Amino acid sequence: MKKLVFASNNAHKLQEVRAIMPPDVEVLSLRDIGFHDEIEETGTTLEANSALKAQTVYNWLESQQSPIVSLSDIAGVFADDTGLEIDALNGEPGVYTARWAGEPAANRAKALSELKGNPNRGAQFRAVITLIQNGQMTQVEGIVRGQMATEERGEKGFGYDSLFIPSGYDKTFAQLPSETKNQISHRGRALAKLVPIL
Repeated sequence: MKKLVFASNNAHKLQEVRAIMPPDVEVLSLRDIGFHDEIEETGTTLEANSALKAQTVYNWLESQQSPIVSLSDIAGVFADDTGLEIDALNGEPGVYTARWAGEPAANRAKALSELKGNPNRGAQFRAVITLIQNGQMTQVEGIVRGQMATEERGEKGFGYDSLFIPSGYDKTFAQLPSETKNQISHRGRALAKLVPIL
C-alpha cells in the first residue's frame, strides 16, 4: 500500500480524491500527518499555488516535524489548485476562484451577476496537481470545458458545482452522480495523469 500525503484539509476535495485514487494508494490529509499550519496561497497562478502547497508540506516532513509519519513512510506529497475560468470574464475568477467574493454562496452569486444577460456562457475548470517525490517536482493538469448555468441547480457538490454544466451533459456537476463527476472532472483528469507516475 502506497501512502501519499494530499496537502489539503478540504473535506470535499479529500473525499473526491480518495474516491478517484486506485485502491492500493492510501491518501493522507494534512490532519492525518499532524500538519496544522495555514498555507498562504500567495501565487498568482494555479501552478504556483499548487507547487507552494506541496513544497511547504514536503519541507515540513523533510525537517522531521511530523509526530506521526516520516518522509520515508510515504511515496510522495501532492497538492492541487483549481480555478474556474469563465470565457466572458477573461478567465476570471481563475486563481482567485475560492475567495473571489468571500465565501461559496457569495462566489456563486457574483458569477451569476457578472454573467447576467450574457449569451457567452463558456467556461472551464482547470486543476493543476504538483507531486513531489524524492525532492523532484512534477506537475500535471486536468481541464473540463462546459457552460455556466443561468441559475443554481442541484444539491450535491461544492464550490461552483451547481452552476457548471460540463460539455456533453445537460446537468450541472451538483446534479450528476459523484461517480460520473469524478470520471469527467478536472481533478479526476489530473489525477488520471498523476497515477501512472507514482
